[in-house]
Amino acid sequence: MEEKLLQRLESAVSRLETLSAGSNPSISRNYPADAAGDPAIAAFNDLIENHICRVSAAAGKIGGEVLQVTMILEVAFSVQKDLLVTVKQYQKPDVTGLAEFLKPLNEVVMKANSLTEGKPSEFFNHLKTAAGSLAALFWIAYTGKGCGMNLPIAHVEESWQMAEFYNNKVLVDYRNKDPDHVEWAKALKELYLPGLRDYVKSFYPLGPVWSTTGRTFVSASKSAQPKGPPPPTTAPPLPATGSLRSCDAVSSRPKEGMSAVFQEISSGKSVTAGLRKVTDDMKAKNRADRTGVVSVNEKDARTSFPSVSKAGTPKLELQMGRKWVVENQIGMKNLVIAECDSKQSVYVFGCKDSVLQVKGKVNNITIDKCTKMGIVFTDVVAAFEIVNCNGVEVQCQGSSPTISVDNTGGCQLYLSKDSLETSITTAKSSEINVLVPGAGPDGDWEEHALPQQYLHTYKAGQFVTSPVSHSGG
Repeated sequence: MEEKLLQRLESAVSRLETLSAGSNPSISRNYPADAAGDPAIAAFNDLIENHICRVSAAAGKIGGEVLQVTMILEVAFSVQKDLLVTVKQYQKPDVTGLAEFLKPLNEVVMKANSLTEGKPSEFFNHLKTAAGSLAALFWIAYTGKGCGMNLPIAHVEESWQMAEFYNNKVLVDYRNKDPDHVEWAKALKELYLPGLRDYVKSFYPLGPVWSTTGRTFVSASKSAQPKGPPPPTTAPPLPATGSLRSCDAVSSRPKEGMSAVFQEISSGKSVTAGLRKVTDDMKAKNRADRTGVVSVNEKDARTSFPSVSKAGTPKLELQMGRKWVVENQIGMKNLVIAECDSKQSVYVFGCKDSVLQVKGKVNNITIDKCTKMGIVFTDVVAAFEIVNCNGVEVQCQGSSPTISVDNTGGCQLYLSKDSLETSITTAKSSEINVLVPGAGPDGDWEEHALPQQYLHTYKAGQFVTSPVSHSGG
């Protein structure tokens, strides 16, 4: 099976090398003489050599789709290096020029995202982690206040936070099974935090610095060409599909970048096409068909763990300016609530096989009647509640005073260091596991199973209740 996969990859590499001559001529592939002495480019080389070699070495031991997606990740960082060199040679582009500038990176990210589609893979969490993490590379699109993006450092951090939801699953699933998978997940995190984040902080905290006297970036679709001779269109080949980078051999690899990337994939979709954004016309106060009232059956029986009922109309909207409603989302992995404040609440109902990220501080979050639902949130002022659910995974990246789990079967809670003092209340629930970060920066997640059975004994005129522990064996 793996031999067939490698054969397909080698065939794809051959096609890509053939297509490289048709790549965007506006992006330089042959670096100018002063690029080698540029401290920012030298530091990016160090970032690749110090971090990507670890990820690639682990991927080479795992093989299969993990090897494939890691190869794409390595290409994406090579493309980013090309773009950093290009920034030094060109003036700041307009919106059209910026889209053309980002096209090579966008195409690589689309290729990575395509691996997560279709029939679920055994390594789905690996693929989602790697593909999702590549959004961090779009910090280079920041053009200043009003461009619709966070500052580059914040963008890198927030992009990784979403990918970390799946990365944590890899760490937990393989911590006692295969150290190569654990090493891959840890190395990938360190590539972004602190790797890419610290690089951006040191050299581009306010975004890329475009040339003031360079050439004008023009779209490849236009007939006009930049002044001066066009840059060469040849590019070094992709890494060997069998081994990728290795920490021992990386110092001998060519320093040139890679911009001839997946030219055959040209559907034109944006890398952020999967994110659900809320526009003014979606808000309940601006819609004639919305009353602002969330209909919930208050008399649902709680004697057994419920399953999601027949899905209704999908919703992701802010109602009456106070309540975010996410309903009936099926198979949506990139749901995002980005514009929220501490006076607003979030209510998630009837969702299945989806992932929601809540960026910023909100008053409270309630998850009701959801199955196989993932929630990533930052801070909650009052409480985080899970009720009537099956198979929920929750990652708290900031703090939450209380977390309650009611009538739920199967729940994993990932707590950050800032949320270890939270109080957790459970009722009529089973298979509740809480994972806390290890003591050191490289420490493994520590898993704690909350008791679901209790022993009641009558002593001194009253019942004394204690949890039942299972030692196994």
